[in-house]
Amino acid sequence: MSETFFSKKIYNSFLFLLVIIFTSKIAFGGDNVNYSGPGDNKEGYESKSYTTNSLSIEDRKGKKADLIKYVTIKQLGLPKLIIPEDNPITRQKIELGKKLFFDRRLSLNNTMSCGMCHVPEQGFTNNEIKTAVGIEGRSNLRNTPTLLNVAYNKFLFHDAREFSLENQVWQPVLAHSEMAMPSFGFTIKKLELIPGYKKFFNDAFPGEGITMETFGKAIASYERSLVSGNSSFDKWYYGGDENAVSDEVKKGFEVFVGKGGCSSCHIVNNDHALFFDNKLHNTGIGYAESMGIHESQKTTVQLAPGEYVEVDNNIIKSVNQQKKNNDLGLYTITENPSHRWLFKTPSLRNISLTAPYMHNGIFSNLDEVIDFYNEGGFNNELLSPMLKKLELSKDEKNNLKYFLESLVGENIEILIADALAVPVGDLTKKDPNWANEKDMGYNK
Repeated sequence: MSETFFSKKIYNSFLFLLVIIFTSKIAFGGDNVNYSGPGDNKEGYESKSYTTNSLSIEDRKGKKADLIKYVTIKQLGLPKLIIPEDNPITRQKIELGKKLFFDRRLSLNNTMSCGMCHVPEQGFTNNEIKTAVGIEGRSNLRNTPTLLNVAYNKFLFHDAREFSLENQVWQPVLAHSEMAMPSFGFTIKKLELIPGYKKFFNDAFPGEGITMETFGKAIASYERSLVSGNSSFDKWYYGGDENAVSDEVKKGFEVFVGKGGCSSCHIVNNDHALFFDNKLHNTGIGYAESMGIHESQKTTVQLAPGEYVEVDNNIIKSVNQQKKNNDLGLYTITENPSHRWLFKTPSLRNISLTAPYMHNGIFSNLDEVIDFYNEGGFNNELLSPMLKKLELSKDEKNNLKYFLESLVGENIEILIADALAVPVGDLTKKDPNWANEKDMGYNK
């Protein structure tokens, strides 16, 4: 979990304190980008002599960018972005949405923001835990999906239960296990009372103000701006630069579209590649979890540098409020028996930055993912017919990994630096409900 959890305030939840321990930082370089995240790179973390260089959230450094250009200018390897007619994108909307995205006051107890699960320096996902942790340490069912290139998704969430970014943004805000706001109305009222937000909304939405609709449109505008193409693969495959990638990457791409059959779901077109098909598939991951297949009895947990403990999985399940029931994927939305264990195909762009993998975060690295598909997935009655044993050689698997690592977008550093430049929305004495001194108008 990101060190975004770290602040001068002491949280009530012990789990939050544990999460802080397991923080990380991806230190990207780049021209004219000088920034630092709040976490560690954790090199040598397995040693008891490990020394942290983590920063408080107040000490993080970023650099603001003009994100609208990534929406309006087509990037190599990506199709033209379609903007909803009822929410034309503007700089004001992006900036407002960004502010809301990182504002911890949009949670019930003022400690949780969207950006604390979708951590910028971790690929706008969460590298360090398999499934997300929300307000007061409440566990969530699934792995945090990346928001990079999320604007190209036809369906949202792992189970495809939502169809637009504008509508999607409310679900984590209201979810009991995420930000836990009690209602739309309460959220709007709180925003109206926080100094500055009325002006921000009036600038972005003249004559409309703070409403359910403008709230969703603002955050959606920021999420829509997180577009990242122009990868080294794109420069080679679509740009014609033979020196942009290594021979191993080129061989890996041959495996990807040929023997591996990966492009059947992770689509590559003649002029662009989203690397997903906007469909749902049963790979057997959900089935195996439901049936307890290949499940170990204990899980090794690192509590601190060089300190490990084995925890019985039954104990973990007993405190994981979301894992007590099987995750049946799309079936939980439609209750169609043929939809059991169907989950949305993720994009492979920036895949090397967005571990862990699969809807439940079961795989921690790309090698494990490749080995899983090489074995043909977990067999079950509803397994996708596209899955079969691949019989890839060691070299073919290595080259495939090199290819996947070539899909990192050119502007990733800029997107991260821009995100780290945003205030995180600490509670101040000017805010509503400071020390429970105000009642938000209930008794007036």
